Amino acid sequence: MSRETNYSYPKEHKLSEQEENVLRVSAGSNPQSVASAIAHAIYEKHSVDIRAVGAGAVNQAVKAIAIARGYTAPRGLDLVCIPGFASIKSHDGDISAIVFQVIAKK
Repeated sequence: MSRETNYSYPKEHKLSEQEENVLRVSAGSNPQSVASAIAHAIYEKHSVDIRAVGAGAVNQAVKAIAIARGYTAPRGLDLVCIPGFASIKSHDGDISAIVFQVIAKK
């Protein structure tokens, strides 16, 4: 998980429901930490979206998904991953991101 995920938003800033359910991964993210966050989200909601921008971030996200699968397997949950693209608005224009939808399957 990137450090920006831990940012405490001011009270007047409300995250949309979509933003709340997205784990943002950067190239510097620790795959074990992201995997733990994925597993916890899977236990709570049975699905989670992971967003990565750039090759390094995508690499860390894929490693985290593989590690999370090992965390959820003992509970009888297998993970299914559906990759896709998203466009993110930025002050520099639109940025393309890879989004992984991770779903628990029994």
